[in-house]
Amino acid sequence: MSLTDSIIGKPLATSEERAEHIGVAAGIPIFGLDALTSAAYGPEAAMTLLIPLGLAGAHYIVPVISAILILLVIVFFSYRQTIAAYPSGGGSYTVASENLGDGAGLLAAAALMIDYILTAAVGISAGVTALTSADARLAPHTLALCLVILAVLAIVNMRGVKDTGAAFMAPTFLFVGTLLVVIGVGVYRTITSGGHPMAVMAPPTALPATVKYLGIWLLMKTFASGCAAMTGVEAVSNGVMAFGEPRAKKAQSALTIIIAILIVLLFGIAWLSRAYGITAMEPNANQYQSVLSILVRAVFGKGWFYFLTMGSVFVALSLSANTAFADFPRLARAIAIRDYLPHVFILRGRRLLYSHGIYALTGFTAVILILFGGVTDRLIPLYAIGAFLAFTLSQAGMVVHWLKMEKHTGRLWHAFVNGFGAVATGITTIVVLLAKFAAGAWVTALLVPFLIGIMWVVKRHYSRVKREMADMTPLNLVNLQEPIVVIPMARWDRITEKAMRFGLLLSKEIKVVHVHSDDEEGSLDEIWDDFVKGPITKEGLQVPELVTIPSSYRFIINPLMDYILELEEKNPGRKVAVLLPELVVRHWWENALHNQRVQLLKLLLLVKGNQRIVVVNIPWYL
Repeated sequence: MSLTDSIIGKPLATSEERAEHIGVAAGIPIFGLDALTSAAYGPEAAMTLLIPLGLAGAHYIVPVISAILILLVIVFFSYRQTIAAYPSGGGSYTVASENLGDGAGLLAAAALMIDYILTAAVGISAGVTALTSADARLAPHTLALCLVILAVLAIVNMRGVKDTGAAFMAPTFLFVGTLLVVIGVGVYRTITSGGHPMAVMAPPTALPATVKYLGIWLLMKTFASGCAAMTGVEAVSNGVMAFGEPRAKKAQSALTIIIAILIVLLFGIAWLSRAYGITAMEPNANQYQSVLSILVRAVFGKGWFYFLTMGSVFVALSLSANTAFADFPRLARAIAIRDYLPHVFILRGRRLLYSHGIYALTGFTAVILILFGGVTDRLIPLYAIGAFLAFTLSQAGMVVHWLKMEKHTGRLWHAFVNGFGAVATGITTIVVLLAKFAAGAWVTALLVPFLIGIMWVVKRHYSRVKREMADMTPLNLVNLQEPIVVIPMARWDRITEKAMRFGLLLSKEIKVVHVHSDDEEGSLDEIWDDFVKGPITKEGLQVPELVTIPSSYRFIINPLMDYILELEEKNPGRKVAVLLPELVVRHWWENALHNQRVQLLKLLLLVKGNQRIVVVNIPWYL
């Protein structure tokens, strides 16, 4: 077994895709870990804004979290309907594009892409924060720890959805279990003590109050920060296709369990923080501890259970970035299918994953972590805006969807539920943007139109390519002379027509090689007679041989190389001319929008070939 196979697993054939589908139990850690672990930093993000109130700030956290939970329930019911309406995957981008148009779709796409990148960054940095809270000696190594965890996550996710779910299931249930024990014991002691429990380890003394009352502006900022606890809720609707049949039902069940647990965790942490008089510490304070660390010490002290709990929090938070790894590649693929991102995001890798999406997410997340030093509180202000903007567009799109379904029973009720959700999340988006604008939300506000601009440029490029390639006329046989060639051909278009014409000038013996993947729609065989064989037969010329090579593992280069080298070996004394159709773009950066298989095949032919193999480029200039 090769090193690559050992690390990320053996290649999977397309026919093995069904075995990679997951159930409800695996769906919770894969698509719900981000939402669940937000309980570890969502309440703290809100409580940090209440520090100016001193100890009085702890009394306001329960009403703030309660308001967030009401909004969470609204979004939950809205997304249950979205899953039922889009069982093939109803992410915000798909719903907005199909019902509100491309402009709204791109807005949702940009918002979601930013949200997923920040989801990965915040999850990892929050996990490291939990670790440094338990051992302050690790604080100077925060960024290095973040980058190591990011690399591990990327490698684990490259193994496939099923392996990822199995690997993350135990840490997820340990995280949820230990927190539920903390909340259960804390609630019991609070009730039996008449609402005034004695802390095993006293919380740090709250800073003196510098603000006497909770004003409207401070309330808005607190609510906006706490809304970070709602990110990740849309992940299940984006990943419905990962579930086994019946997909929609299993996805709804997973979403219901995730939201139910999240409600208990969020309210439990907020309620116990008030009961034990726990306030947030300044992130830069000496001997900083997270709210969760302080709460666990107050309930259990700093014994083995404290380290077990904080260890599970660290692992779960670090792994919560997996939600982004599960959904970002699917989102990038959906956008690329509509030509708004490079087509490389459509390609599936050796483990039936959209691997290039994982590469991109890993790179962007690393950049964010480096820029912000891996500090959670620096990232939180950028967070949540993308998620709530996507929530709003998705729910607004669902309203239009239901209104179109004239024959659907209860469509008006469904439209009302989604409409109510759209209004609620829309107002929240405005509140979050206003409250967090100066603290860093302006970065997200600028990045969204920037990303939309990039996607429009990519779309314009692909539209120009399609316009030039769309002339599907039969083969032109004017002024032909004899040729000799092997022509690798993925499809019939104007580039391959040019290669065929040149090949017919070289020889009567032409072999058109088509590598066909199991999951590829359509085949060269279907148009061969009309567009190639027919015109050539009509002119009385020798028809080229169409060689179709099946590729169960979606490999293209290796089958081509094997065929060409074998052909050369079987024909000693004859030259083999390989014609490589190649698109030549106007600008250097446009090369990134097209796969470079031709360049790789050319390189391999030059390295592995000999004097009897001739490589000929057939360029098509845009």
